[in-house]
Amino acid sequence: QVQLVESGGGLVQAGDSLRLSCEASRRTFSSFGMGWFRQAPGKEREFVSAISRSSLSTLYADSVKGRFTISRDNAKNTVYLQMNSLKPEDTAVYYCAAASMISSRPSDFNTWGQGTQVTVSS
Repeated sequence: QVQLVESGGGLVQAGDSLRLSCEASRRTFSSFGMGWFRQAPGKEREFVSAISRSSLSTLYADSVKGRFTISRDNAKNTVYLQMNSLKPEDTAVYYCAAASMISSRPSDFNTWGQGTQVTVSS
């Protein structure tokens, strides 16, 4: 089973940018659709973005469309989430996840990372 490790979180001010990375442990990384989700305190985990195996298709939540960009480098077994124009409401633990196909549904993802904290101050 693939293991996922996120990095790149931190404390930033509103309007700043961050890039999250998620490295997978297996060379079969290219066979997985990858997604990013987030969970704020007291709230349910929500979909942020997803990318297909070959990067031909991407999905975004309306709340991040135009500000966040998902990408992947299959040679490095890594998926990225570039987050620009961050807002305080983006504060959450961000998780990457792997699925057999591109999806926005958490139930389609069977492997999850441990999460990385993103805090945006106003």
